[in-house]
Amino acid sequence: MDPRMHLHVLASGSKGNAALVEGPGGSVLIDCGISRRELLRRASELGVDVEGATAAIITHEHSDHTRGLPVFYSHFEGELFATAGTASGHRDLASLPLNLVSHHETFELAGMVVSTFPTSHDVADPMGLRFSVVDGAGEVTDAIGWCTDTGFLTADALGALRDVRILGIESNHDTDMLAHGPYPAFLRARVGGELGHLSNAQCAEALPLLVGDETETVVALHLSEKNNRPAVCVRALASALGAEPSNDDFTEARTTDGHVSVCCASQVEPLTVW
Repeated sequence: MDPRMHLHVLASGSKGNAALVEGPGGSVLIDCGISRRELLRRASELGVDVEGATAAIITHEHSDHTRGLPVFYSHFEGELFATAGTASGHRDLASLPLNLVSHHETFELAGMVVSTFPTSHDVADPMGLRFSVVDGAGEVTDAIGWCTDTGFLTADALGALRDVRILGIESNHDTDMLAHGPYPAFLRARVGGELGHLSNAQCAEALPLLVGDETETVVALHLSEKNNRPAVCVRALASALGAEPSNDDFTEARTTDGHVSVCCASQVEPLTVW
């Protein structure tokens, strides 16, 4: 049994989101915003069994996080989890047998302790997640943090995401690109507001507070196709950590001591972090 968890990001962006956290006793799907066919194809590409997951957790009701869930669930034997606000926020979710959880709740799935925390987005009741593996003495031996679709990091988010080994965190847009990009004014205001999405600058500002001795990988999530670029994002996050590029196009970076790496999740290319 592998005591370390693994993160498989199957899709991340405004066209669909899904990820799989693989633990010592199975795996848990986070969101299901792409088709079942595409979900299975990408999971197969990474060599993981998404339909064999113990459970699926839905962070909020927007369609890019839930679009594929009704069809996926018709072939799925695991449990479904969401907040009450999320469950009532979309008609396709209301008919599913969701286990309701609240913020600040802790429960066990697939050999992992799952902790929830509130995020800030223009939906009913969104949440982020922390996955931990705990040994027989009650000590945390591994942790993964997941936080996307939030206009700012709540105090609860900062506490839950601190010093995890793998940090999946939103870095949606570059503020200058958003300000001068193709979005109309109302959409720019929404994306950049406190109920919208974290910018590269906001994410970078938080990293020194979140990255600790246990942190090995920072994965930037939900990059905007119109208002961001992987190299722009990684450059901003790397600067906050004193990291240097580790490839020619600056889409990956590593701290000078080699301990922490920075990368971006993609809308179309699945990614595994061990």
